[in-house]
Amino acid sequence: MVATLPSKIPTMECENSHFLMAQRQLDEIALEMGLSPQLHERLRYPKRSMVVTIPVRMDSGLVETFTGYRVHHDVALGPAKGGIRFHPEVNLGEVAALAMLMTWKCALMGLPYGGAKGGIRCKPWKMSLGEQERLTRRYTSEIINLLGPDKDIPAPDMYTNEQTMAWIMDTYSINVGHTVPSVVTGKPVSIGGSLGRHEATGRGVAYCTRRAVKHYNLSAESPSVVVQGFGNVGSIAARQLYATGYKIVAVSDVHGGVYNPNGLDIPRLLTHIAEAGRVTGFTLAESVNNNELLATKCDILIPAALGNQIRDDNVASLNCKVVVEGANGPTSPEADKYLHEKGVIVVPDILANAGGVTVSYFEWVQGLMQLFWSEDEVNERLEQIMGRACDRVYELSSERSIRPRMAALRLGVSTIAEAKRLRGLYP
Repeated sequence: MVATLPSKIPTMECENSHFLMAQRQLDEIALEMGLSPQLHERLRYPKRSMVVTIPVRMDSGLVETFTGYRVHHDVALGPAKGGIRFHPEVNLGEVAALAMLMTWKCALMGLPYGGAKGGIRCKPWKMSLGEQERLTRRYTSEIINLLGPDKDIPAPDMYTNEQTMAWIMDTYSINVGHTVPSVVTGKPVSIGGSLGRHEATGRGVAYCTRRAVKHYNLSAESPSVVVQGFGNVGSIAARQLYATGYKIVAVSDVHGGVYNPNGLDIPRLLTHIAEAGRVTGFTLAESVNNNELLATKCDILIPAALGNQIRDDNVASLNCKVVVEGANGPTSPEADKYLHEKGVIVVPDILANAGGVTVSYFEWVQGLMQLFWSEDEVNERLEQIMGRACDRVYELSSERSIRPRMAALRLGVSTIAEAKRLRGLYP
């Protein structure tokens, strides 16, 4: 049976480009798979969405009100799992889109989770640490009925970190009357976090990059790499690749970029960033803007910043052989197809940046068992799971002559579809 698009689509989600893009990806693979229209329609929308008002007493003594979100896309395989981001552009459509992508990501990696996402619309860089703590704790109390180690396990995302997770864990634990480390992941090691979690997403990006180079027989002796977004994910991926002989020729952050055709000295660049707080001003490289960086000739481009960075208006300027998506949703569907037609391999986000949720799973398991692993054990298990997922995606892509994104989605969506078929529909 060939899937057909549902006739009714809620206006709220359609007003957001992020959610529409996630839906379009599902629609394309559903048609390719022949997914039943009834199941297809169920997967196009979140299982549940919560929008909360968060009043916070600011340092000035005045009360400011923020808007927060938490969305569960699907929980057929287990509790909901997904990050919480603080950003002024957070909205329900974006959060719902990211929750959907997390569903496919967890299924692809073989993790017993469903997809979730959350966020607060705010400007955390303009808030004091005390204001951020009060914001986080009140948000946690507002969504607490959704949370729990067997219901919904948050993790860090954009502008949130280990400290944010510690506040969420503490707030939840106080409300239930005992300490519950497994209610969040990505928390400090001293209160139950996992060794290797901080580096996991960037390390996973590097694993996928090396696997792609090997699978697609890229002949460069020292592949050249451009990294857009030199934050936690981008910098760790660059450091990992640099250590294994890759040549990092350009990187950027929110302030601008730097370029050296002979390769950047990543350790010295990291020292510069620690002192200056930005990549710009590094004396051993020349400055480039974002458009110049994306157009830089290289073997591998790693977009690890915000979403929707590779679009119709700039995709033709890309000069790379492989795109490895460190960020969520950095490539529009049209740009993805254009790159495929030009012979550029795109390693999709639900595979490339899945290292974070994979080690979050390790942390959750360690917390439930109260039995902790060494960093070497964590990294070894991560490489095994990432390697297996990469091989499945790359091989299916080659066998069916489909884009790697469609191969990854097919593997993830088929897993969820089978789970829903077996569980049936209640009542």
